[in-house]
Amino acid sequence: MLIGIVSDIHCNVAGLRRALQLLDGVDEILCLGDSIYEFRFSNDVVSLLRERNVITIGGNHEHVFFGPHGVRALAAEWIDREHAQWLEQQPHERLLRRDHLNIRMIHSTPWEPRGEYVFPQSPMFARMAECDADVLLYGHTHHAIATRLGGTLIVNPGSAGDARGTGENALLSCAILDTETTEARILRFSDAG
Repeated sequence: MLIGIVSDIHCNVAGLRRALQLLDGVDEILCLGDSIYEFRFSNDVVSLLRERNVITIGGNHEHVFFGPHGVRALAAEWIDREHAQWLEQQPHERLLRRDHLNIRMIHSTPWEPRGEYVFPQSPMFARMAECDADVLLYGHTHHAIATRLGGTLIVNPGSAGDARGTGENALLSCAILDTETTEARILRFSDAG
């Protein structure tokens, strides 16, 4: 089974469309949160996620938008209420079983409090293997990586909408997980297509 993975779209529908083109032919697509951006909502992004049946979780931007500080932003008349309700109902974590693999989807870290930016060079990165899954999928850092820690494959697809960084991380990205080989690869792109 081939699983497409996107994260941190941040209202960039052109970036999401390009990622979906690159992921054409996969069996399913997962979104690791931050499909919206702080107090901005995107009917187009959420519509596309729903239309493509993307299995989605919320990130820190959804948490803020649907929390007490986002009340005014959420009240905007142009926001599609059905899309907003769907996005608000997405959990902050999912556990999936695909083929022989236990896959954990999170946005930032598998431990509380959530929200830390854990990069591969961070001393905290080793804790990612404590997630009790064969594959840990996370976003938040906008830094794409696919690596093994002990018996766990750790995959961050980077950002499909808001590249941050230098070198390869200056490009948008998504990932493909092959459940048969338990390997993942990063696909880098610009939203210009």
